[in-house]
Formats: sequence, structure tokens, C-alpha cells
Amino acid sequence: MEFSLKVNKKNYTVDVEAGTPLLWVLRDELQLMGTKYGCGVGQCGACTVHLDGEAQKSCQTMVELAEGVEITTIEGLSEKGDHPVQEAWKEIDVPQCGYCQGGQIMKASAFLAKNPSPNKDEIRMAMQTNICRCASYNRIEKAVAVAAEKLTK
Repeated sequence: MEFSLKVNKKNYTVDVEAGTPLLWVLRDELQLMGTKYGCGVGQCGACTVHLDGEAQKSCQTMVELAEGVEITTIEGLSEKGDHPVQEAWKEIDVPQCGYCQGGQIMKASAFLAKNPSPNKDEIRMAMQTNICRCASYNRIEKAVAVAAEKLTK
């Protein structure tokens, strides 16, 4: 079946089976490799993308549910990697292995779009659904706080 998708402000038509997870469409059909496969069951968050600005796990989003919505991947968050969350990630030197970081950044940027001045507890609650196997949680939380400061300047 053909599906029309708008990804990172570009229109695409993909020919895949209904029920195909958006994750595989992004990676296999559109060659957008920043969205990672982590667990495939919606538990880790490595595959987080934005659907109409909301953080969603693409491994659990079927392609047919993505039609008619604005899909943003880590590649589309900013043209030059200069979104305040991306800048904060570099400033705090968050990644160790880096595998989960695209999903972490997408989760953080969607959260800060709704709550640009969060406190520490709100940051921790918002980010708890994304897993970092290297346990960089303190740096992740600090980077989200730094990004919030950048957004409110």
C-alpha cells in the first residue's frame, strides 16, 4: 500500500504494508538512521520522534497512523544541529555510547516546547520513559535544565 508522509517538512510516498512500524519506514525506506531501534516494544525510547510536536515511540506507531501528521526526526530538529537541546547536549557532554541520545533529545525538545521552565522533578518525570543503558541520567537531566535556560533567554 502507498502512504503519504510528511517527514522533516518534506513529502514522501512510501509503498509498505499496513501495520509497518514508522521506525522501519524512517530507517529502511527513507534512510533516516538517527531514529534508532532499541527494544521494539515501546519501552526504551531510542526510537522517539515527534508527531505534530508530540514525542512518540516510532516502533509502536503504525505507518497508517502517521499519515496527515507532521513527523520530525532527529535529522529534522534543526538544520545545523543548533537546537537549544542539541547545544545543551554538547555543552554538558551527555553521551557515552550515544545510542539513545537521538530519542532522548527528541523527548526533551517536545517536553520543553510544552514546559519551557521546568523544575528538576518535572524534568525527571518527563524523561523517565527514555532509557539510557550507560546511565547518563544526571547529565541528561542537567542538559535539559541548560536547554530550558537557553529557550527562555
